[in-house]
Amino acid sequence: MEGILRQAFDLPRSHVHEIACLDPADAQWLVDFPLPVHAGGPASGSKRSGGRYGWSWAFVGWLRENCWRYDAIIVNGLWNFTTLGFVLAGRGRGTPYVVFTHGMLDPWFKATYPLKNMLKQLFWLFADGVVVNRASAVLFTSEEERRLARGAFRPYRARERVVAYGSGDAPDGAPAQLAAFRSVVPGLGERRYLLFLSRIHPKKGADLLIGAFARVAADEPGLDLVIAGPDQVGLRDTLHRQADRLGLSGRVHWPGMLQGDAKWGAFRGAEAFVLPSHQENFGIAVAEAMAAGTPVLISNKVNIWREVEAAGAGLVEEDSVEGIHRLLSGFLALAPDERRQMSKAARSAYERHFSADNGARELIAVLEDVIREKAG
Repeated sequence: MEGILRQAFDLPRSHVHEIACLDPADAQWLVDFPLPVHAGGPASGSKRSGGRYGWSWAFVGWLRENCWRYDAIIVNGLWNFTTLGFVLAGRGRGTPYVVFTHGMLDPWFKATYPLKNMLKQLFWLFADGVVVNRASAVLFTSEEERRLARGAFRPYRARERVVAYGSGDAPDGAPAQLAAFRSVVPGLGERRYLLFLSRIHPKKGADLLIGAFARVAADEPGLDLVIAGPDQVGLRDTLHRQADRLGLSGRVHWPGMLQGDAKWGAFRGAEAFVLPSHQENFGIAVAEAMAAGTPVLISNKVNIWREVEAAGAGLVEEDSVEGIHRLLSGFLALAPDERRQMSKAARSAYERHFSADNGARELIAVLEDVIREKAG
């Protein structure tokens, strides 16, 4: 949770932020954290890292004693002890609060994990749903996310608001970034490429991309595919075998997780960024690609697809091999001038919808609205 400490309304951009969390006070990642942190962990009774599903009476106690000091509170995410702790602490004890759902009400999870969803419905009745339905505002990062959230759990009476959720801008230094990327993928040489940069996970649809790329590869002999990202579930070997089976040996490159200059060089040098996910609330990598002026080819399960399509910043299709094939073939059929225009539109869409500055401004505006409403 993040509290916005009391500030005069005649200084609307002067805000102080603090974090209350379930991390232990000696957690390494808190040492140089730039904001004041009130660490209420570690939570007990959990086998998961960080005590996500555990209990922390210290966290509850801190909330009870301190919520009154803030003008507004952000409950950041659902389905962990922060929401239950917030209920036990009295839901802010009169302080207005908003909930940032971060895609956690997407019906994809209901269909994919039905047994887990039944347990979530139970939690909804006495914890998460109480917090959501009584919040001053429930925040979604796209119109699609807002639509999908309705009906996921009952009862649902959220006061919905769509706000920007930005990513960092592409840093300067394109020549060094391009060189850094090429240096970590030596097998690519100077060949053109499409870029997938995300977790290598079944949800992300990399298998669809490999299947679709195989259908266009013969007509595009100078084009390769780069699949970059951490392999958290051991899927890479399966995908590698799929690529070999489809005759793509040597044309699919696996540099692993890219960071810093190499990551930005990957974005800048790609013909297009491709994310064929089966479910994606926002897709930070999509926004980062647009920040670099790279067209984005995404499935309509990436929730910012409406904004991308409306801006002409890329192409959108279904999350199937056929859909992703149409995505690739449609992009590759574009004339050079059309691709350049799409690149410009991608950068413009980032500045208009997905920059961190816009996200901060819209969030502050919502918080000021709920503070004024509470004041009466």
